[in-house]
Amino acid sequence: MFDDMELARLRAKYGDLSNGAIHDPERARVAAAFIDANGTRAAPFVGVPTFLAAPHHQITMPNADFGDLQVALYGMPMDLGVTNRPGARFGPRAVRTIERIGPYEHVLKCMPTKDLRVADIGDVIFRSRYSLEMCHDDIETYVKEIVAAGVAPLGVGGDHSITLPVLKALGRDKPVALIHLDAHCDTGGPFDYSKFHHGGPFREAVLEGVVDPTKTIQIGIRGASEYIWEFSYDSGMTVIHAEEMPHLGIPAIIAKAREVVGDAQVYVSFDVDCLDAAFAPGTGTPEVGGPSTREILEFLRGLAGLNIVGGDVVEVAPQYDANTTTAHAAAQVLFEILSLMVFSPSIGGRKVG
Repeated sequence: MFDDMELARLRAKYGDLSNGAIHDPERARVAAAFIDANGTRAAPFVGVPTFLAAPHHQITMPNADFGDLQVALYGMPMDLGVTNRPGARFGPRAVRTIERIGPYEHVLKCMPTKDLRVADIGDVIFRSRYSLEMCHDDIETYVKEIVAAGVAPLGVGGDHSITLPVLKALGRDKPVALIHLDAHCDTGGPFDYSKFHHGGPFREAVLEGVVDPTKTIQIGIRGASEYIWEFSYDSGMTVIHAEEMPHLGIPAIIAKAREVVGDAQVYVSFDVDCLDAAFAPGTGTPEVGGPSTREILEFLRGLAGLNIVGGDVVEVAPQYDANTTTAHAAAQVLFEILSLMVFSPSIGGRKVG
């Protein structure tokens, strides 16, 4: 019952003299990390933008000093592998400018930029803006240094061809499992005399021996390119089409993904065109009929506790996006993957729940 006594209680606890005090222990723990004694928070629009407002840790290759980092956020501004609209080279810059992502993941109850030692280490430096193969070599060399230092790579592209050299660096000693969210399977063959385009990285990753197809699940698949994804089925990948998702339900898809990858080391790759074009118009190959941002966030949160060792967010092409919708969705997914790393046995090791 709300009466004068209850009003007096609320005024005493939350009135002006309380200086914005937060009483719930969990909420107070989060607030203490971001709100000073005067109740002031840093303005999100001030300072040099970094991924998820993480600290900037400048590195110089080769023989980079990563300090005590557990996770390195980095950009791969290259889109020489696109088959449709170009522009994903501007993806890392667009994602960095999105403010007010996090700092608290309220479902998983973690603060990834505080719970992990994480920093934005900048972008891969490409020797050539014209040679796709040279760019892939540069990415592989760069990520090899990250991995050799015992740091988990979490990158932003760039077109989806960038994932192949990342996986070659990460899975060379032992093939990794893969959770792949996309409108397209990206297991096509050579196209216009090249096998390194953004429609084929996962075929090549399997053939390179760096991804285990029987521990791979591809989610959100749809569109007119189904006829070129034969390799996914023949190699033993699990494919869940967008049309199946409403009938299966997100909890069942989470359960299937966890069953497929088991306790293997897992790489998570998210192409923004996995989202319905209404949620991600700023991409090179948009497809209608896909999942919503809410569904993707629910799915990702359900992966907490898997042994995630790396990930990427790709195909943001901001020039096709009038109001930063796509970059905002990409930044949120980047935050969710980083949050999962808090619970990864190989990285943060926190228990779920």
